[in-house]
Amino acid sequence: MAATTKKVFECFVSKIPWTIANKEMKEYFGQFGQVRRCLLPFDKETGFHRGFCWISYATEEGLNNALQKDPHVLEGAKLQVQRNRKVFVGQKTNKEAEDS
Repeated sequence: MAATTKKVFECFVSKIPWTIANKEMKEYFGQFGQVRRCLLPFDKETGFHRGFCWISYATEEGLNNALQKDPHVLEGAKLQVQRNRKVFVGQKTNKEAEDS
C-alpha cells in the first residue's frame, strides 16, 4: 500500500491568553483561509490550555495570508505566529510531551 503524502500548511501560535478557546482561535484564523484543524493542547492538571496551538490550513495561500499579518491581537494580547517547522502528526506521547 503506497502512502500518499499530503502537503501540510501549518503555523505555530504562542502567547495565547488563557481566556481564548479553540473555537475563537479557529474563527479568528479562519479569516485568512479555510482552517483544516486547530490543535490547542490542554494541561490535565490545571484544566487550562497551555498557551500555544497549531493551525492547519487547507491551502498554502491561507497560511501565507496568516503569516503576512502582523500583529495578531486577541483580547488585547499580541500572539506570536510562525511557520511550523515540524509536521505535527497526532497526539504526543507522554515522553514527547515531557521532552518539549
